[in-house]
Amino acid sequence: MKARFIMVTGGQRSGKSVFAETLALQMSPHPTYLATAKVMDEEMARRVAIHKDRRKEIWRNIESPLEVKGIDFTDNEVVLIDCLTLWATNWFFERNENVEDSLTALRDQIEWLMTCNTTFIVVTNEVGLGGVSCNSMQRRFADLQGYINQLVASIAEEVYLIVSGIPVKIKG
Repeated sequence: MKARFIMVTGGQRSGKSVFAETLALQMSPHPTYLATAKVMDEEMARRVAIHKDRRKEIWRNIESPLEVKGIDFTDNEVVLIDCLTLWATNWFFERNENVEDSLTALRDQIEWLMTCNTTFIVVTNEVGLGGVSCNSMQRRFADLQGYINQLVASIAEEVYLIVSGIPVKIKG
């Protein structure tokens, strides 16, 4: 058996994480939460605390802002990756804002995930829905995010778009 991917996308504060957590709990009594955030300020620390409090102790928690290759996932494990946008952000700055290098690194990580006998629920953002930024760095990042979202959507069996807390199944 190979990895199974489910993608959950939408805007900021649309309800993506809550929907993805509910999905994971429907599939497993003890899912894994793979956190990609780097906590760099007090506001981000509060966001992370809210997520952790909501999940309680039934979740296995792994924090990995860059490398996921080599994480020991068990067969048939359900893993929620929250989120692809922060993961892409981390690689973008790790690779000096180079879109191609960042995309290559992310593809390499995702290709490794594809070899696992695991279900991955991937939360991401549609950063490009807000229009084209006047800032060059933001445009490059939006390009990276668009490319990586397309890759994950192409391998996902199911894709959900969350709009104002309402899930709309757009694939599968």
